[in-house]
Parts: sequence; structure tokens; C-alpha cells
Amino acid sequence: MRPRFSPIFRQHASLMRATLLAAGLVAGLSAALPVQAQATPAASITMEGQGSVSVSPDMAVITARVVSTAKTADAALSENSAALSRIIAAVKKQEIEPRDIRTSGFGIFPRYKTASSSSGGQPAIVGYEVRNGIEVNVREIGKLGDLLTLVVNNGANSVDGIRFEVSDPDEKLDEARKKAVEDARHKAEVFAKAAGVDLGGIVSIAETGTQMPRPVMMRTEAKALLSSNPVPVETGEQTIGANVTIQWALK
Repeated sequence: MRPRFSPIFRQHASLMRATLLAAGLVAGLSAALPVQAQATPAASITMEGQGSVSVSPDMAVITARVVSTAKTADAALSENSAALSRIIAAVKKQEIEPRDIRTSGFGIFPRYKTASSSSGGQPAIVGYEVRNGIEVNVREIGKLGDLLTLVVNNGANSVDGIRFEVSDPDEKLDEARKKAVEDARHKAEVFAKAAGVDLGGIVSIAETGTQMPRPVMMRTEAKALLSSNPVPVETGEQTIGANVTIQWALK
């Protein structure tokens, strides 16, 4: 004879079966999910390195100009062109390549007389001024002094300036970059040794700045160059630099 249970007992039994089933499902799902380990940050060291190279400018750019005035634009232009042609011919005789010679700054300008009451307040044109310039790349600094005197003696009456430059700045910058990396590694090795660890592989490396040489300007009056003696020239030194930041893993 099967035992008979009260309705209240049967209701509690059903609730218990449902609770046990839910607990079993949760346990099964937890077992199926992968266990995620807590990520532990790897030990590392970050250092900044600096490198620089001192260089002497090895080329210069001369900017000279011929300024001619005359009563007519035609006459001023003719005089100006003749003087500039003499300068170019003289420069070429100094074994300066055509690619290093270029004209620049050509212009024709009217010259006015101050207005008077008799002219009705309108300024009158009394002549014309023609300007034309020449830029010469001097790749042998030793020729610079002679060339400055040469262009003035052949008709240049305005020397706008002399610009000193480095002909291969990118190569010198690469040298500075190598020194910056060496500097950063040296610092990292000192710290790692002091801490009793070894450097591992590089995690990241980034260039954080560069220093390029700026053109050095030298200005002088054309009259000061009217001499048979070459102009004394001192180029001085400039600095090319690089900064780098490198991160290493620590073993």
C-alpha cells in the first residue's frame, strides 16, 4: 500500500526539486565557463636618451643684387642686365656649376617726384629702378671670400646676405639618433644592474624630438666688399640632436 501525503507536503517537495534543479544548472554553467586568470603587469623600465653631433657648415648661399636707375625703364633694364651678365660670367669662371646659380627678385619700379601744388597734387614719374638678384650655392667654403669680392667688383651693389648651411643634415641626424639610442640603453643597463635584474626585449621605442641646424645669416654692405682682398669668413659650429624614449621588459 503506497503512503499517502498531504497536499502541503507535496507542495514543499515540488519546491525543493525545483531549487535543486536550478542549483545544478548554475553549477554546470560555472564548470563550462573558462577560468580567467588575473593579468599581472610585466616589469619594465623606460628611459630617455639624447644624442648630438657638432658640425661645421660646409656650404654657403650668397644673395647679391644689382640695383640700376635711369630716366627710362628700357635704359635701366639694359644697364641692369649687362651688370648681372658680367656677374654670372665671372662666377662661372670660378668653376661654379650652372645648377648652383639662379636669378631671383626681378622687378621694375617707377621713381616719383614729390607732388607740388603746380602739378595738381599728382606725383610725377621721373625715372625707373630695376632690381635683379643672383643666388649662388658655394659648395667649397674656401671659395666664399673670393666670390663675395668678385660679385661686388663686377656690378653687385647690394649684398642681401650669406647663409651658411650643412649639405648632408639627414646623415648627421642619423648619427645623433644612434647616439641617443646608446644613451638610453646605457642608462637602462645602469638602473637594471643596480636593481639586480637584466634587460629583456624592447617593448616600445619612439623619437621624441630632433634639433636641426638653422641657417646662419651674415650681412654686410656691398661697399665693404670693394677690395682686392678676399672677405674673411668664419662658419663656426652647429649642433644636430635627437631624443628617443625606449621601454624594455625586465627579465
